[in-house]
Amino acid sequence: MSTYLPTIKQLQYLVALHEAGHFGRAAEASFVSQSTLSAGIRELETLLGVTLVERSRRVVRFTPLGEQVVSKAHKLLREAEELSELVQASGKPLSGELRLSVIPTIAPFLLPKMLPRLRKERPALKLYLREETSADAIESLHHGRCDCVLLALPFATGDVEYEHIADDRLYVAFPKGAPTDPPDSVPPSMIDEGHLLLLEDGHCLKEHALAACNRPELNASATMIGTSLHTLVQMVDNGLGMTMLPQMAIEAGILAGTEVNARPLEAANPTRQIALVWRKASPRAEEFRLLAEELRAG
Repeated sequence: MSTYLPTIKQLQYLVALHEAGHFGRAAEASFVSQSTLSAGIRELETLLGVTLVERSRRVVRFTPLGEQVVSKAHKLLREAEELSELVQASGKPLSGELRLSVIPTIAPFLLPKMLPRLRKERPALKLYLREETSADAIESLHHGRCDCVLLALPFATGDVEYEHIADDRLYVAFPKGAPTDPPDSVPPSMIDEGHLLLLEDGHCLKEHALAACNRPELNASATMIGTSLHTLVQMVDNGLGMTMLPQMAIEAGILAGTEVNARPLEAANPTRQIALVWRKASPRAEEFRLLAEELRAG
């Protein structure tokens, strides 16, 4: 066996460059100087005796072999993470560092209730939060950038385990006094596709809302998109259309200070499933299940 093996740090630099596509941004994400990151990758190339990255002033391009090395590096770094997790899991549960990614349609509504209680009841837990769309969060999970993800199902998560946290009902939000505003609940047939406001692509709530309505034409007919639920509420409040909101957002007061009314969606599957997700066979699985219990208790 060769005595000259790539270091974890060298592989981390290589993966960071591949993800950022830019030496400066990769160095910033790695908390090192650009010269340190560049030198680390050159040392790796010298060690392996190959060129992994083609450099120019404007473009960073990985060679075909470089792409293969990056793919293998992801796996090695994930194994190294799991080794560390194995040791950590043998200690006190829910202590030490835990990196949690949360999607934007959950984070501002659940975290304000959850975090104060976790800080009080689990003072040894160092929770690092990252807000990401569902696709980015799952990619972070499988690449080892986070330990677990709080998101809404159904969603394509790959090979994972999860714990159910809650069912979150969908509501239809109307401007006050809208002629189509019903008194109790809203069947999908009452949603005017010409005035429907949706989140931009990348937010799973958009797909959950459209699936619950079972009206594929709504996606093509949506007149405007918003970057967040708060933006959508403001658009509805200004009479630009109607939208769909999760119950947790309404209970958290997203409609406060507006004249927007919300009614439950009346459909066969009007809910999304809030879940905590982690990599299958993670040595910290029991710890994540304990975290899920904490989340359900909130």
